[in-house]
Amino acid sequence: MKLLVTRPMTERATKSIEARFQVDFRDNTALDEAGAARALRDYDAIIPTLGDAFTQAAFAGDGVRCKFLANFGAGFNHIDIEAARAAGISVTNTPDVVTEPTADIAMTLILMAMRRASEGERILRAGQWQGWNPTQLLGSQVAGATVGIVGMGRIGKAIARRCHLGFGMRVVFHNRSTVSALDIPARQMPGLNEMMQECDVAVIAVPGGAGTRHMIGAEQLQALGPRGVLVNIARGDIVHEAALIDALVTGQIAGAGLDVYEHEPVVPQALLDAPNATLLPHLGTATEPARTAMAQRALDNLLAFVEGRPPRDLVN
Repeated sequence: MKLLVTRPMTERATKSIEARFQVDFRDNTALDEAGAARALRDYDAIIPTLGDAFTQAAFAGDGVRCKFLANFGAGFNHIDIEAARAAGISVTNTPDVVTEPTADIAMTLILMAMRRASEGERILRAGQWQGWNPTQLLGSQVAGATVGIVGMGRIGKAIARRCHLGFGMRVVFHNRSTVSALDIPARQMPGLNEMMQECDVAVIAVPGGAGTRHMIGAEQLQALGPRGVLVNIARGDIVHEAALIDALVTGQIAGAGLDVYEHEPVVPQALLDAPNATLLPHLGTATEPARTAMAQRALDNLLAFVEGRPPRDLVN
């Protein structure tokens, strides 16, 4: 089989993949729609990832050779799943292995945004710090605060555990279905706006896709209020970015901590300029063990398909 991996992988992952397949690795640029269409014609299997444009049009051309997309990542909203199914292509993802590092980044952003650490660093680096004073950069206390989690899946639960067990935070959450078997105290809220009103910091942890696009807009940010902080470690377009910028600039909310963006890698200048925005360059799973485990999980799914076994993580 001829395999395409659309990004460079860690050294350990590269060796594992090369040991099993005739493989081409691309550079660190995303496949556009035309590139994705060519890849589907030229390769038997592909390991794609975030940003690769496997749209309906990419699957529509003649001569599609590919039979398997072993997505590198838990999120797969860059792949048109219905179009893949219609083309006879199976798709898998890599859940579980992304949970802990992504939850760590959520905590990083909660702490930085609530304690205004990013603002403080900007002042210090600009040579504007005049020394300690009693009212400088007064943020919110994390310990004992209320965290609201939008999406109580694997990652949401991992964030909730860190917040409650590590910082004594009260946990409320909004989820489309009833969540049971939680190992910490947490209250499920019937409505998203109600949850936003209840919490000091809201963390977005739902999957991306058409069903969650702009789930957080002006109405939800107004509900969060002038003392509230928004954290997003999921997908950028879950938050209406223009509404978020307006809420930050006007003081409608206290701050935001973002690891993802609506049109990444493009980040609006107004967001870059907002002093109450803590911004990271999509670092959610950026540890060597996590990225290697993600590649190995994708490889295991592909090997199962090749060997006639049911892949573990089929999404279509």
